[in-house]
Amino acid sequence: MKRNGLILQIFFVCLFLITQPLGAISDASEQLTAEWVAQQVFDRDRGHSARSTVQMVLVDKNNSKRSRTFTNIRILKNGLEKQLIRFVSPKDIEGTGFLTIETDGYNTEQFIFLSALGRSRRIVSSQKQHRFVQSDFTYEDMERHPVENYKYNLVGQKIINNMPCYLLETRPKIGIKSQYSFIRSVITKEGFVPLFVEYFDQEGVQIKTYKVIKLEKIQDIWTEKIAVMKDLVRNHQTFIKVEKIEYNIPILENQLSKKALENY
Repeated sequence: MKRNGLILQIFFVCLFLITQPLGAISDASEQLTAEWVAQQVFDRDRGHSARSTVQMVLVDKNNSKRSRTFTNIRILKNGLEKQLIRFVSPKDIEGTGFLTIETDGYNTEQFIFLSALGRSRRIVSSQKQHRFVQSDFTYEDMERHPVENYKYNLVGQKIINNMPCYLLETRPKIGIKSQYSFIRSVITKEGFVPLFVEYFDQEGVQIKTYKVIKLEKIQDIWTEKIAVMKDLVRNHQTFIKVEKIEYNIPILENQLSKKALENY
């Protein structure tokens, strides 16, 4: 989850230097499957805990910009994540909090706290396609999704900025609710980080893109330092820049609870 506020003129420079069919994958990787790649993305090392300070910049179709700053704490215990985001500036959003709690089966509970109301409310399934604090990330984008809920197709390889990558297509299985009919991702072979993602609506029309602009190893963990989500329909962008992050630090579970969310 990363942010920004000085990336006004940042351009994603990503050259698709080499494209290969899957038949060109080396013998050592012959046994890989699309499901295996998806599982590696889900399980990739993001530390058992993290604390970060992040800037978010919203850019509209007229290139007007709004900057926000938030803190983020996250823990992973028994394979399940908890995460708490708290906006600290500007004044009109200060105190707003967002809590994500994974439960057994990787079901996700989400709660938003608005300081003006002094209480939190739960995000229900019918709201998952709503935008998170007017950004280009939806509540669905803000949660992890069980690998077994989707069908995958490994369609090839690319080299991006000298990083070998897999090309993966993802579609929800029948009965799985999603705002997207399918997603196409470019995923690094080292670290299994999605570098570039295209999102398609239920009519098969591409509606959003996600790009990692700066990827960096911090404490030996691949970290998306700068990224952008772009809404192609609204011609609106959300830039994210991680200003500071620490991995594998002590964070207590009670710091990521509804009580903690509302204690502002």
